[in-house]
Amino acid sequence: MNETINLVHPVMSAGVELCSLSMRRPKVRDQLAVERDKRSEAEKEVRLFANLCEVAPETIEDLDMADYAKLQETYRGFIGSGRVS
Repeated sequence: MNETINLVHPVMSAGVELCSLSMRRPKVRDQLAVERDKRSEAEKEVRLFANLCEVAPETIEDLDMADYAKLQETYRGFIGSGRVS
């Protein structure tokens, strides 16, 4: 089951304006892929969200912080805790 996140501030991705993102439920393999990454915790989270929303990491990086907070909230709702990565 995917969750749709409506963006307050649309973002461009591959030349298309996105007004929403669809985030799929994470799997253990998604978390393992992030854990293998040697980047900062913030960069790991961006890459995880990009994977779950099936967009480039740059798209997530271009989000307004209010919209990014919605992604974080959706992710926490999927896993049932406050820890993201």
